[in-house]
Amino acid sequence: MSVNIQMEFAVEMSCEACSDSITKVLKEKSVKVLDIDLDKQMVLVETNKPFQNIQETIESTGKRAALMGLGSSVGGKHLGAAVAEISGTKVRGVVRMLQLDEQNCLFEGTLDGLSPGEHGLNIHEFGDLSNGCVNCGEHYNPHGRQHGGRNKSERHVGDLGNISAEKNGRSVFRFVDDQVKVWDIIGRSMVVHEKADDLGQGQYDSSKQHGNSGQGLACGIVARSAGLMQNVKRVCACDGIVLWDERNVPAAGVERSQFMQKL
Repeated sequence: MSVNIQMEFAVEMSCEACSDSITKVLKEKSVKVLDIDLDKQMVLVETNKPFQNIQETIESTGKRAALMGLGSSVGGKHLGAAVAEISGTKVRGVVRMLQLDEQNCLFEGTLDGLSPGEHGLNIHEFGDLSNGCVNCGEHYNPHGRQHGGRNKSERHVGDLGNISAEKNGRSVFRFVDDQVKVWDIIGRSMVVHEKADDLGQGQYDSSKQHGNSGQGLACGIVARSAGLMQNVKRVCACDGIVLWDERNVPAAGVERSQFMQKL
């Protein structure tokens, strides 16, 4: 299902030539530019492409960009958005979710460090990352159903099927799901597994529970995310990290403190 959404980016612009070059490269990629505000350093687009692709397109002009919010192109009130910062020993990435309407939720993400091929992706019941992905619990399954594929009626709500990684270890994916609701999964975890999920079609009994996709390689807590024009932050009040530098800094905890001490 191809669906357009609106994306708001904060972009480090300082002149009209900056905004003109960004408008040009986006239009060359068939991305609809809704607004560029030089004073607010904001770019608003409408597209059916993953956010990572749009960010990379903007940054091809030499200007740093950061996604600030997502919104449905259908209009009406904002129904919710979420983000999961996925991390493991080797795997890193981001998955974003946007509730398009009362029924459908958009997922799009970019993960790096995977082995080539398919990997199971699931929402698990607990947001406990105290021991890697071990304490995330079972698949989120509020209706007590058997495990299945994303497009099956008999499935856990948390069954998101498989994502595919290229030879370089990167997986870029985008799909719409009619079972997940953003408001139900905040605080739970998203886990990418070491092997392909058999979608409940395997020969072992465990197929009907977790799809035989192996251990969790990387995981992240599903956190509430901003909608369009809901996030005006440019500098972190706690330690002064500029918005465009955030991607290179640990999100919190000891690792962030250690990073700050090196500056």
